[in-house]
Amino acid sequence: MTASHLSGHLPADHALSPAWQFKRFPAIGRMLADYPARDLWDTDFARLPAPLARQRLRAREFAERYLVPAAAELDLAPHAAAGTCHPLARSILAEAGRQGWLSYFLPRPLGSMAWRTLPYAPIWQSTLIVEEFSRACGGLMLLLSAHHLGVMPLVLGGDLGTILRFVAPVYRACERGDPHLVAFAITEPGAGSDAEDGHGASLYHPGVIATPTKGGYLLNGRKCYISGGDLAKTATVFAALQGEGMDSWTCFYVDCTAPGFRVARTELKMGMRASGAADLEFTDMFVPTDRIIGGLRNGWALNRATLNASRIPVASMAVGFARAATETAVEFARRYLLGGKALIHYQDVQLHLATMVAETRAMRSLVWQEARHAWRPRQLDASLCKFHATDRAQHVCEMAMDLLADHGVQHEQRVEKIFRDVRLTRIFEGTNQINRLSMMEDWQGQLLAPDRPVGV
Repeated sequence: MTASHLSGHLPADHALSPAWQFKRFPAIGRMLADYPARDLWDTDFARLPAPLARQRLRAREFAERYLVPAAAELDLAPHAAAGTCHPLARSILAEAGRQGWLSYFLPRPLGSMAWRTLPYAPIWQSTLIVEEFSRACGGLMLLLSAHHLGVMPLVLGGDLGTILRFVAPVYRACERGDPHLVAFAITEPGAGSDAEDGHGASLYHPGVIATPTKGGYLLNGRKCYISGGDLAKTATVFAALQGEGMDSWTCFYVDCTAPGFRVARTELKMGMRASGAADLEFTDMFVPTDRIIGGLRNGWALNRATLNASRIPVASMAVGFARAATETAVEFARRYLLGGKALIHYQDVQLHLATMVAETRAMRSLVWQEARHAWRPRQLDASLCKFHATDRAQHVCEMAMDLLADHGVQHEQRVEKIFRDVRLTRIFEGTNQINRLSMMEDWQGQLLAPDRPVGV
């Protein structure tokens, strides 16, 4: 028999439970006080512009149909050799491509973005999709999302010719069900944070060097922890010019099948295991001059613009993980019995869940607020959004593990996988410490202006 109310609370139709009585108010009172009893996801869904609401629903349906059923199997699958892909992951990639999830940053006919969503910032669109995918499976979300990071420099370079020559064919291949993934390669064995922080980069000696040669450049060096680099057909690779420092960084669009390119290894990772993190080696790899993106020595600015664009979607990954952990905890509390009654009837459990819900919805509100206006994402806002949401999401996941106790470490309960997956969000796109410094870097002009008040 289904309980009519939670322990410690009045039934909804009790005289002292006001929600049902709001409907008895006069018309103006009903307009100001009465509200529908909706699922929280549906509440946010109703607040979105109609085109984005439809897009979010499509993402949820795709995630439920393809990502959720594959999540556990791909997380537990043996570590794949570099360059190989689990058949199940490959089939999901192909279907995602056919449905437009690998090409949505440009409108048709160049990409798959619907014209009705064109008035809304692409980063906002991305945050809605990424949240749904990460809620289903962190590894598959990254497998599908890292590709957009690789494409971003090609778009932000601002050259229509580059978009027509490189991006459009990539997107068309994806939409045919023949996924052409693009990797984003900045991190080097000696430079993780130094590739994302100006002060660190000013002192760093670059590891990947581009040497001029007839008709182009020869790349030599190594990149590491490159998401999707093991399966990518092309990559946006950032390299310093021979004899110069990081201020000479230049973006090269490389063919991963060309001589001199090698996937040296992929990491056996703690989380997001369905997506590979690859070491890429360049040995006298020739890149023609016409595959320089954004011009010589403009790579550092292009890199930072890409990070500004990607940090808000990373924050939305955190929202998806927090949401998955919260939903899992709620379901556990509804079915698990203690002392003859479900956990959900204990007030300390209710307090615990209420905090998790509030944290998750606060994260989403921050992410949506910044994403909504992110046509030209500001570094301060993107970095703040990223470090705050990912820090709080890990806390929510820890709260879920606390609630499930011994059950929380069981793989079939999902929470331990979510916990492993969420940790990476605090590292990539710059560690959260680096993102805090990026916020201060962007803010310093106001902080150092003696006659200008600082508003927060």
